[in-house]
Order: sequence, then C-alpha cells, then structure tokens
Amino acid sequence: MKVMENKTYDEERALYNLKDATVKNCVFAGPKDGESVLKESRNIKVMDSKFSLKYPLWHVQKYELLNSELDENTRAPIWYSNDGIIQNCNIKGVKLLRECTNTQIINSNIDSREFGWKCNNIEVKNTDIVSEYIFLDSKNVKLDNVNFTGKYSFQYMENVEITNSTLDTKDAFWHSKNVTVKDSVIKGEYLAWFSDSLTLINCKIIGTQPLCYCKNLKLVNCIMEDTDLSFEYSDVQAQVSGYIKSIKNPKSGEIIADSVGKIIKENSIMEDNCNIIIKNK
Repeated sequence: MKVMENKTYDEERALYNLKDATVKNCVFAGPKDGESVLKESRNIKVMDSKFSLKYPLWHVQKYELLNSELDENTRAPIWYSNDGIIQNCNIKGVKLLRECTNTQIINSNIDSREFGWKCNNIEVKNTDIVSEYIFLDSKNVKLDNVNFTGKYSFQYMENVEITNSTLDTKDAFWHSKNVTVKDSVIKGEYLAWFSDSLTLINCKIIGTQPLCYCKNLKLVNCIMEDTDLSFEYSDVQAQVSGYIKSIKNPKSGEIIADSVGKIIKENSIMEDNCNIIIKNK
C-alpha cells in the first residue's frame, strides 16, 4: 500500500480517488480551505491525522479512520461512505454520517448535530455522543455502552438494539419500529410516542408523559421515575418495579406495578380495556 505520511493538504480534492493507501500523521487544513480532500477514495487507512476542512470523506468505500481529530470546520465529514471503521477519534463536525452503510464506531467522542441520518447497519461501542438529532430514519443500528446527550433522538428508526447505555434525551424513539433497549437509563420528556414494538428490559425511565400512543409496547423489570401521565392510548404489557407517578387512559394490555400515585381515566377518546394491577395496594 502507498503511504502518505507527515504531509499537509489544503487544496480541494487533494487526495481524490486515493486507492490502497495509508494516510498517517497528516494535516488537512490551510489557507486554500479545500473541500472533499479524500472524496471517492477506496481501501484507505487514515490514522493519527487532523482535519479542519469541509466534506473530507464523501463517497469513500472501505476505510479506517483511527486516532484522528476532526474539528468544527469539518462540516458534514462523512457522507455516502460504506464499510468504515471509526476508532479512537474525536469528531466535532456537524452532520457526521449521512446515508452511510456498514459503519463501526468504537471508543470515540462525537459532538455532531444531525448525526447518523438515513444510515444502515451501524454499530457504536464505548462512545460518548452529543447530538441534537441522532440517527433520524436509520435502520439496523446497535449501541453498546454509549453515553448520549441530545434532544430529538432515534426518530423513525427500525431494528435498533441498545444495551448498557445512558440516553439523556427528549422525544426519543418517536415513530420507531422494532427497538429493544436493555440495562440502560433513558431520561427525557415524551418518550417513544407513536412507536411500534418497543421493548424495554431492566431499564430506568425518567421524565414526564412517557410511552403514549404506542403499539406492542413491552416493559420488563423496569423502574419509572417522575413518570406522570404515562401510557396514554398505548397497547402495553408492563412489569414495573416501584412507583409510577400517574397512569392515564392506557388503551389495552396489562400494567403491573408496586404502586401508582394516580390512575386517571377521564375524557378518553377510545375504549380502555387495559388491566392495571397494583401489587402493594
């Protein structure tokens, strides 16, 4: 493989269509402010490098990005790229990952608004992520040991597995399908409205008005904290350890909890056949 080492590049498409190469300890920055420095590259390894130019890795096939930094100037750094490994990286470029397939992210720190949109087959491990909108309309995503902070997260997603993670969010999982979250903490408002086939196992759920308008909702051995007006118009099977602040007009299924502050059944627009069992009544 060719080796590009200890170089500085700032021209547009500086290494366009680079093939079968290693880029090591290079800097992509400078007065020419060139875009798309590695566009259309094939089978490349980029390591120990720094990026400060827009659109550096577009339409790249089979790449590794290792031990590298992408600052705030690397706008939309990776789009339409497939078969990638991102490991031990610090990335602050807005709109990271768009329409990418087969991507692994490991041991990295990411601060990127609109992260991971319309992607397929993404795995994220041991990573901290800050993003206002994360994984919009993406499919086949796995997260393990991820600390996430954001707002409008995991919307319109399909086939998602999340384990051992902390999600500090808002409006998470709206309109999502086939999502399983295990051994995790989910903190936020209006959790998972309009979701279909969401399963939460050994999770802690924190925040107001969670889990409304849901279909095929399952909670297994979960804890709910400050969760008022829960389960409105949802089809639900729930086993909750401890206290639920309030439950409002659940549509169908069964909710089992140690205690409930208030059960609200009023002004329902649909028939309510849900069975609510309070163990410590």
